[in-house]
Amino acid sequence: MRAAALCVTADEAIAAIPDGTCVAVGGFVGAGHPEMLTAALERRFLQTGTPNDLTLYYCAGQGDRGERGLNHLAHRGLIKRVIGGHWNLAPKLGAMALANEIEAYNFPQGVLSVLLREIAAKRPGLITQVGLNTFIDASQTGGRMNARTTEPLVERLMLDGQIWLRYKPVPVHVGLIRATYADARGNLSMEREGLVGEVLPIAQAAKNHGGIVIAQVEKVVDRLPDPKAVRVPGILVDYVVASEGVQHDQTFGEVFNADYVSTCNTAFELPAMAFSERKIIGQRALQEIRAGDIVNLGIGLPESVAMVAAETGRLQEFTLTVESGPTGGVPASGLSFGCSYFPEAIIDQPSQFDFYDGGGLDIAVLGAVEVDAEGSVNVASFAGRFAGVGGFVNIVQSARRLVFCLTLRAGDLEVAVENGRLVIVKEGRHAKFVKRFQHVCFHGPTALHRGQQVIYVTERAVFELTAQGLKLIELAPGVDLQKQVLDQMEFAPVIESVSAMPDGCFSLLS
Repeated sequence: MRAAALCVTADEAIAAIPDGTCVAVGGFVGAGHPEMLTAALERRFLQTGTPNDLTLYYCAGQGDRGERGLNHLAHRGLIKRVIGGHWNLAPKLGAMALANEIEAYNFPQGVLSVLLREIAAKRPGLITQVGLNTFIDASQTGGRMNARTTEPLVERLMLDGQIWLRYKPVPVHVGLIRATYADARGNLSMEREGLVGEVLPIAQAAKNHGGIVIAQVEKVVDRLPDPKAVRVPGILVDYVVASEGVQHDQTFGEVFNADYVSTCNTAFELPAMAFSERKIIGQRALQEIRAGDIVNLGIGLPESVAMVAAETGRLQEFTLTVESGPTGGVPASGLSFGCSYFPEAIIDQPSQFDFYDGGGLDIAVLGAVEVDAEGSVNVASFAGRFAGVGGFVNIVQSARRLVFCLTLRAGDLEVAVENGRLVIVKEGRHAKFVKRFQHVCFHGPTALHRGQQVIYVTERAVFELTAQGLKLIELAPGVDLQKQVLDQMEFAPVIESVSAMPDGCFSLLS
């Protein structure tokens, strides 16, 4: 008879992690992260100097931009190497990478989550076209973030006349995961978690490489009544740490929100959005979404699309999805991003990316930090920080239609509307449409080759991706083309015939 998982304290479980191992940590932004475990890992290292020289593997960013989440692990000696999808929520780790203190890789979130399954099965890595012609491509930086990082973990292959990328497998030795309940045998269920994430492949990968799996749960119960509710079988779990609710908030933004784990058949109400440049952009982007579409909305500016859709009664016309796994409902924001209000279903993150990568999305509405003349987009680096790509690369390479949302300039921009005409009250300090940038996260010419339809929506102008480059197709009423658009860009877009942005973009002002 196999031994049941041991119920221990967080400190006792963390003491079992050997030096020099690869630790995979589950979670998405502020949801599903085993906070008690990473805090205990930090505490043990600071007290004893062990474990040390760890490789950290994670798919989605996990943190609060302050002290929680993966920020616990940002200590010299504790971490040797980081392989991660998004860095902005753990700025302490990012600072170490930029200071060349650790080896650091940035790979697409979807690649990392699906790669865990390949690692678990001991297959030769993940072969995909996600990341081609971006900075992650082996022909560019290979996702390496600094000079200290030298080992190539991605390579180009030629298969059936096409170029592919192979992301190499990295053995996982320790899995830190989180669930709601564990039974006496260590089986895990996730009733109160807002997402499933990649808990199963993490556990399988660690177990199949002779490692250990540590699960943080709210409570240990005698029995889980429904075997179909078990997300991780007890045979994969070595240690169970019962938090009793301590350091186990549903997200870093909320203790618990029942709406994230409930299905609601009635219309979901969102508060009316106050007027701003965000609302103008949201109203114009919404016009690109068709009835029946399957949609992904990015974090930040694209969130305005859901709010405007609710305000105009269109929210029920299409289905919103989140890369973390929720389908239906309305995506949450801030440190609860990754959850959804009243989802119809919540699947695991690797399966969601399987659907995305295969072309399941009709349209994606995403943010952009910078855009160049060929329509390529940077979202990874800005203002001296490295944020990383998260799920962006997977999504933009697979959606049939793309809408990038950004202001024409950034930094203290102020706008107003007077008699249906846009007024630039205060111009932004920073250009967003630039000649060149370091990190290509979306490659415009490759998107054209794939046959994608791409537009770029700002508060004063709309652009379209064409074979000739970025083309200006719409201008807001009241805006001076030369002074307020062309002079504010670092390159000249293609101009043929320019229409007025729809009147509806400048109405519904709250």
